[in-house]
Amino acid sequence: MAPFVRPQWKVLAVVCVTGVAYNVGMVAGPWLEGLLAQRLADILAGRAVAASMVPLACAYVAAIAAVQLMRYLKRLYVRKFANNVNRAMKRTLYHNLLLADERTLEREDVGSLMTKALSDVDDCVEGVRKFTTEIFDTGVVMVAYMAMLLAYDWRTTLLALVFPPLSYVLAARMKQPVTRATAAAKQSVSGMATAALDRVEGATSYRALGLEGVRDRLFERDLADYERKETRANVLSTALMPVYQAISLLGAGAVIVCGARDVLGVGWAAWNVAAFTTFFSVFTKLAVKSSHAGKLFNAVQRAQVSWRRIQPYMGQAAADDFAPAAEAPRFGQRLDVRDLGFAFPGEAPLFRHVTFAVAPGQVVGVTGDVGCGKSTLGRLLCGELSPTAGSVRLGERDVATLRRRGLGFASRLGHDPQLLDASVADNVLLGDDADPRPDLRRACLLAEAERMPQGLRTPVGEGGAALSGGQRARLALARTYHFARPLVVLDDPFASVDLDTERRAWQGLHELARERGMAVVVTSHRLLHFPELDGVVCLHDGTASFGPHERLMAECPSYARLFDLQANGGEVDLDVER
Repeated sequence: MAPFVRPQWKVLAVVCVTGVAYNVGMVAGPWLEGLLAQRLADILAGRAVAASMVPLACAYVAAIAAVQLMRYLKRLYVRKFANNVNRAMKRTLYHNLLLADERTLEREDVGSLMTKALSDVDDCVEGVRKFTTEIFDTGVVMVAYMAMLLAYDWRTTLLALVFPPLSYVLAARMKQPVTRATAAAKQSVSGMATAALDRVEGATSYRALGLEGVRDRLFERDLADYERKETRANVLSTALMPVYQAISLLGAGAVIVCGARDVLGVGWAAWNVAAFTTFFSVFTKLAVKSSHAGKLFNAVQRAQVSWRRIQPYMGQAAADDFAPAAEAPRFGQRLDVRDLGFAFPGEAPLFRHVTFAVAPGQVVGVTGDVGCGKSTLGRLLCGELSPTAGSVRLGERDVATLRRRGLGFASRLGHDPQLLDASVADNVLLGDDADPRPDLRRACLLAEAERMPQGLRTPVGEGGAALSGGQRARLALARTYHFARPLVVLDDPFASVDLDTERRAWQGLHELARERGMAVVVTSHRLLHFPELDGVVCLHDGTASFGPHERLMAECPSYARLFDLQANGGEVDLDVER
């Protein structure tokens, strides 16, 4: 985890200064408590006046206030450190999940990915946070306490401190059981998450087939397994804490016996009430702190289990964690596809020898029969799939390298865009501080959105349930426009709109492409506006033809057939290909 921790050195420097000041200052409390106890004894014995207690009391309050201020600052910056690491780890995890090979993701079930993204990172960071905290709250303060105890009576100190190491030994012996139990609980929660997601997504089908009871029983089984394993992991992690503390406090007996002898003047040292009070107070604090080591061991073990689960997706965390903006492709880049070929593993080639180019500001359409690979071609252009032959370059760089480096070079709108349960404006901007209206206008949704009950602040419902199919598609299109990159790939964006809206949407797309210098590729089964495009790619017979509409009408029978079919009022099935 060093690549995530190292950039936080400034925050850790503040943690170090405040942590040392706080924990060294902790010895001031017991010392002043001892002086207060001795002064009270002197007042009761008539050896001092009551007014002499006031300066000591003020000093005690001031010392406690200063120590608590250092504690506040230390905890604040430890939390900042943990939050920064959490954000960096989740950003890298999400980034690498998006870039992961499909075959890698296919080996992971959805529940496991959800658990890794949501809880495993949190457990890792919590382990790091506790380790950072306990370095000071246990390590530094224990050294300070021990030095103070040795200064008062080293023989009594050594006798009393025989027991705390026993709690460390017990905690170390529990390492393997805690690790096994935590790993089993993590695996179980992944299975339960998968079952829960399947139950929700398939609710309608299970109800129609009369399988709701069966699925409910299976989910209850997974839930019971999770409860059992999580309980075992929590018991091993937390139930032994009182045992660790009791073992550490066994030395209190030696402190009481030896300390009493010292006060009576027959022990190893000459003590008064103040010395005994201070020594006993410091020892109890030391014993309690030493028992926290077991808790720290358990947190670290849980973090190690979670780290092993997410480590495959945390690569390139330091070097490639979102390259500098200066390296990102700029608008005005030419897209070059040369002799491109692709085949899914174990299958015949989907297409070969696909060559075409899209200049900045141009809009090129891609069409073909159902199953010819239009959507797959779009994914290849964005670097989501690796070609089996040929290359795809944006400017002078290969798109696979751009994607691997996390450079925002492409925007792709697929068949099933995800909408948030938020307002129209929020779905376009995603938190960006900007005006969504230009993008909504280009997507031909602005007028309709402004007529909604709350205008652009109208909630769209879960997944856009409050909108029509065409409105959902255009809202996703507006979001794509807002976050457009040098390369924009749209997969059948106008399939659910009427002809007039489609005409205006094409105009908005052409305006945006010319205005920003984007290379735009649109896959579509609706060819009415293809004659207006800068070029057309027609996939057919395992290859492709590219050129202006007029040339393809003359030289590509497949394209001419599709276009004439629609021109004469025929229908072409929606492309739901892989």
